[in-house]
Amino acid sequence: MLTAAGARAEGCPKASDEIATDRPDVTNSSIVVPVGSLQNENGINLTARDGGRTIDGTNSRWRLGIAPCLEVLIDLPTYFGTVKSPGSSGFSNVAPAVKWQVSPLPGKFDLSMTAGVALPTGAAEIAGRGAQPYIQFPWSYELHDGWGLSGMFTEFFRPAEFSGKRMSEATFVIEKKLDQKTSVFTEYVGDYPDGTRPIQLLNSGAVYHLTPTQQVDVHVAFGLNRNSPSYIVGVGYSFRVDGLFR
Repeated sequence: MLTAAGARAEGCPKASDEIATDRPDVTNSSIVVPVGSLQNENGINLTARDGGRTIDGTNSRWRLGIAPCLEVLIDLPTYFGTVKSPGSSGFSNVAPAVKWQVSPLPGKFDLSMTAGVALPTGAAEIAGRGAQPYIQFPWSYELHDGWGLSGMFTEFFRPAEFSGKRMSEATFVIEKKLDQKTSVFTEYVGDYPDGTRPIQLLNSGAVYHLTPTQQVDVHVAFGLNRNSPSYIVGVGYSFRVDGLFR
């Protein structure tokens, strides 16, 4: 007979599971990294907005499984470089966080909660002012024949800003697994800052598993209103190393 803790651990990710990343869609995975596994996710984007062009990279996120259904993660500073004016150049903030996988129905309906804070290490023109805490709830639901639904709700807080001290973000994804290695997706992303127009994107892409612990991805997003980027094109590579706590 399993104890409550043992039953929860049974539903948590294991090193034998395939890599599950927080990219290339904006919606993060509802699955955490297995205990003793270190995962690195990277990407580069080209963004067009208001006639300007900007490249940002490497969008690096490190994730470490520290206990069953629990990971710590950190977003390293990303550099934004202007290819064509207008645009701003500089680094984003470093942002540590903790993620807990709740998973009421593991493998069918998965839910996680992430709490983190972007520390004021980057350029204010890129990252904003002061520390910026956030709380996030990614979820996923498995359908039939390789189809799945997922989404995420996030609240960002910006107490040091003069206006727009809060922003809500909502995402929704339809995904299809084409074969054992390839998946495609289409995603809606809506950012709703206080006091200004929303930013809305339609984001589509594909994921390919080179191995069970390595992934390459590509995505293309288009703005749905005037306050959004015209388009974003990105590619990425992620890998996972298991068995660090042996």
